[in-house]
Parts: sequence; C-alpha cells; structure tokens
Amino acid sequence: MPTLFTKIIEGEIPGRFVWADDVCVAFLTIEPLTDGHCMVVPRAEIEQWTDADDQTWTHVQRVAKIIGQAQQAEWGTPRVGMLLEGFLVPHLHVHVWPAASPDDFDAHSPMQGVSDETFDANATRLRERLTALGHGEHVARPGGL
Repeated sequence: MPTLFTKIIEGEIPGRFVWADDVCVAFLTIEPLTDGHCMVVPRAEIEQWTDADDQTWTHVQRVAKIIGQAQQAEWGTPRVGMLLEGFLVPHLHVHVWPAASPDDFDAHSPMQGVSDETFDANATRLRERLTALGHGEHVARPGGL
C-alpha cells in the first residue's frame, strides 16, 4: 500500500515541491516549525533510514544539506535543524528547517494557521534561492514535479 509521501510524489495529493531528482524530492511540510520547513523524501518506499542502501542514504543527506544551506541563506538564520522521526508516516523522510533559536526545535509545536499564500511564498523563496546557489536543474516547478 502506497504511503502518504508516495501519493504526494505521484501527484495524488498536492505538495509544494522545491527539489526533484531521480532519487528524492523535497517539499514543504504542512506542519512547519518555521517558514521554509521541508522534508527530503526518497522516491523509493523505504520505511526508515536504517533500511536505506548506502547510496540512497548518502544522496538524501546530501540533498538535505543543500536544502539547509539554501534555507539558512534565504532566512538568515544561525542554524538549520534536522530531524528523523518517522512514526506518523512509515516512509523515510528528513525534516530540514531554518532555526533562529533553540525554541525552533520543538517538534511538537508546529506553526498554526499558516496560509496558502505564506506556503506558496516560502516555496518560491526556497526555489529561487536553490536556483541562485546553482541547483536550478533540480528545482521543482511550482505545482508539481
């Protein structure tokens, strides 16, 4: 049975993608800790990071780093958070978000009431920053892959 993330990747459920390549995608989470919070998700249905083959895991980490660098540059934060949990969706995913303080690391206190306009603006900002940093070939187009 396909996971929620597989359905997002396949376009059955909408997602605000910022990155797409043959191995993984990155899209904004609907429960962000801060503006620009993304998840990097392999296309393959891998339950957790310890199940990933070395090549896939290395690639997902590399993309998470690139996304984090773009977030930090775009939002001007001193740190970037990263979290692997996976209890709600059994499909490997790495959360990456710009962090201004330790308060931005409370995974149980996501932002509430974020408007579609804010999500769209954050996705646009991140896509534009990724392009400016030389990753345009992997920047997902608005509205899909």
